Amino acid sequence: MAVKVIDASAVAAMIFQEAGADDVDNRIAASALAAPALLRFELTNVCRTKLRQFPDLRETLLDQFSFGLESPIETHDIDHQEALALAETFNLTAYDASYLWLARELDTELVTLDRRLARAATRLAQA
Repeated sequence: MAVKVIDASAVAAMIFQEAGADDVDNRIAASALAAPALLRFELTNVCRTKLRQFPDLRETLLDQFSFGLESPIETHDIDHQEALALAETFNLTAYDASYLWLARELDTELVTLDRRLARAATRLAQA
């Protein structure tokens, strides 16, 4: 089974049934998923933001979040020095660079809905 790295934007789209979820679902079909250990922290932050924006959907959002935390995504530690270098090279946040680093480390596709991160992944693959 192929392994793909998935970032918080892609996981959040699926968990919270956002635009792009179908595309993500198609891209990860029949794949094992991997992400940096920070993934669940980022998802927690996404849920917190949604709770503030949509207080009337609190129970639904919490249910979706709980379900999402149970996703079978293998988390990995990253090399922070190398992630920092990637962040500087591609003008990314350290968070986004950690997904890029892991995809490079595992020599696999990075599944993201973040356009800037997707461009960086393409540039890195072509280098």
